[in-house]
Amino acid sequence: MFVGIFRLSGGRMKQGGVPLLVLTTVGAKSGQARSVPLTWFADKPAAPDRRLVVASLGGAANHPAWFYNLARNPDKVWIEVGNQKLKVRPETLSGAERDEAYRRVVAAYPGYGPYERKTDRLIPVIRLIAE
Repeated sequence: MFVGIFRLSGGRMKQGGVPLLVLTTVGAKSGQARSVPLTWFADKPAAPDRRLVVASLGGAANHPAWFYNLARNPDKVWIEVGNQKLKVRPETLSGAERDEAYRRVVAAYPGYGPYERKTDRLIPVIRLIAE
């Protein structure tokens, strides 16, 4: 339902002032297309073909299903931003690059801050690069 509302809005929806996109992956187990709305953040350096998303699942002990899907099928990932649908290549950030990106995400949307303290897992930050 939410994805339909997103599309009707022309992709102009936000959460807490942060823009949303729709991420479509192919299920790791099912092989079926799965779509989920996510907040996204500008990459650094900011470029229109690069966006960051966070696999937080609210600080849960496990990663969200969409993260497993894109890890299993990295060649089958699309996003909808505004009224555009783009094929993207996901890159999971690591080390200092991941830490710096997560700090920028928390600065832009403080709601992500408590998630790291709530879980023992390292919350992935994924760069989505339009192909």
